[in-house]
Amino acid sequence: MESDLRSIGELARDSGLSVSALRFYDGADVLAPARVDPRTGYRWYAPGQLAEARLLARLRRVGLPLAGIRAVLGADPGSGAAHRVLDAHLRRLEDGLADARRELSLIRRLIDQRENPMNTAPAEHRFTVPAPALAEALDAVRFAVGSDPELPVLSGVLFDLDGGLLRLVATDRYRMALAEVPVDAPGGSGAASAAVIVPAALADALRALLGPAAGPVELALDGGAVRIVVDGHRIEGAALDHDYPDYRALVRLDPVRRVGLPAADLREAVACAPTRSLPSGPDGTHCEVAVLAVDESGRLTLVAPDADAGVNAGADAAAPAPGALRVAVNRDFLLEALPAGTPGQLVLELGGPIAPLAIRTPDHPGTFSVLMPVRLPAA
Repeated sequence: MESDLRSIGELARDSGLSVSALRFYDGADVLAPARVDPRTGYRWYAPGQLAEARLLARLRRVGLPLAGIRAVLGADPGSGAAHRVLDAHLRRLEDGLADARRELSLIRRLIDQRENPMNTAPAEHRFTVPAPALAEALDAVRFAVGSDPELPVLSGVLFDLDGGLLRLVATDRYRMALAEVPVDAPGGSGAASAAVIVPAALADALRALLGPAAGPVELALDGGAVRIVVDGHRIEGAALDHDYPDYRALVRLDPVRRVGLPAADLREAVACAPTRSLPSGPDGTHCEVAVLAVDESGRLTLVAPDADAGVNAGADAAAPAPGALRVAVNRDFLLEALPAGTPGQLVLELGGPIAPLAIRTPDHPGTFSVLMPVRLPAA
């Protein structure tokens, strides 16, 4: 009965949501009123909507994005989908807190250096890493180093020492590659943190030395310089004097679909895929674009960039299944992320046509690549 309905003001008072928030969530198709007065446009809510509004208020309080709120409220009871959304959001919050603590620690050091310029010297961090692991990590990220002279900060490999791990990162804005190497710090201490950008030329010289090496590699990072000893050979050079972008926020992905397949099969499929030349960046540079399509069962196909539910797919291209998620990427970038001879399985994570595509190796969870999608022109 209409007498049982709550006004928007009453629901706002009882749920903890503001009137403006209730109007927003109505417009976003998250919480629609049970009745809208056709003459005044005033919103009225059913008694059963109070519990939903209170849940919505709590989800909003913990910062769950709109897509996540919609997924939780729309999840089928007993499916576990709502809990999975909350678990993923909690992991993002925990990662963000860890990042904030790390950044605040670095900020404190910068403040100490500014306030005590005569007494504060950059700390030198010495540690060793296995030569084969470092060589593999450099191979995994080198292809993504930037070459734009207007972005010198991206023209090297970030060596990010974080406790017991050395993380290597490279990006040119359109793709990003990360790899992790276990660290053996002097005295067994694993709490050190430091980050330097190793110029591409120095990284290449290091990789050349690692060819026959089998023992540990000694590294020393002090913020302004990098010193490396490999099998008695010493190389050193100045680090790039720039602040590297916060890559950690960029790799917290929320994939919609995952698909696993042999690396060799994926490489062959991408190499033979139909492509289309399209602009891939703000400078208008063209690239050959391939389109990956994954259906709800996890089946991956390479479809023609102009294919629309099987129309004009061409004789050599598979038609996307109805409901398939499609992501367009620079074909050459994808092939570079799949070097020849890559063994074993890969896992692709797709979040949508405008979300990054992640390429992971199950045996090395800390080593993966991320490719930014290319927007397909509207039909």
